[in-house]
Amino acid sequence: MTQYLDAAALRELAERAEQTDPPPCTCTKTPLDGWQSQPLSLDERQLEQIGTLVCADEAEPTFAEHLPGEGGYWSEHAPIAPRYFPYNRCGVWKCTLCGRLYLRYTEGGGYFVDQRIRALKARLIEDVPL
Repeated sequence: MTQYLDAAALRELAERAEQTDPPPCTCTKTPLDGWQSQPLSLDERQLEQIGTLVCADEAEPTFAEHLPGEGGYWSEHAPIAPRYFPYNRCGVWKCTLCGRLYLRYTEGGGYFVDQRIRALKARLIEDVPL
C-alpha cells in the first residue's frame, strides 16, 4: 500500500527533492508547473508512485476547491491544498531518471478519462482545513 502524506510530510518531501540539482530529463519536455493532461512525451514507465494524498479515513473526498484570489485551477500559481480537489485524489510520483516530483490524478468526465499531472512545488503547498 502506498504511504499517505499529509501537508507537512508532502512539503518536507518536496523541499528535499528541490534541494538537489536534477539533470536535464525527458520529463521536462512539456512545462508541468500547472495542471496539464499528461503529455505523450512523458514515458509513464519512468514514473514511480511514492505516496498518496488520498486519505483512507474519508469515505468520499470533497470536490471543493481551494482557489483564493484570482488564480484558477490550471494556473501555475494555484496553491497545492492536499485536503481539496483535485489534490485529495492525487498520487505523488517521482521521475526515476531525475528525481523530480509530480502529482497525478485521473479526471473522469461524462465521456472521457484524462490523466492529469502537475509538478510538485514546496512553496505552493498550503495546509488549509476544510
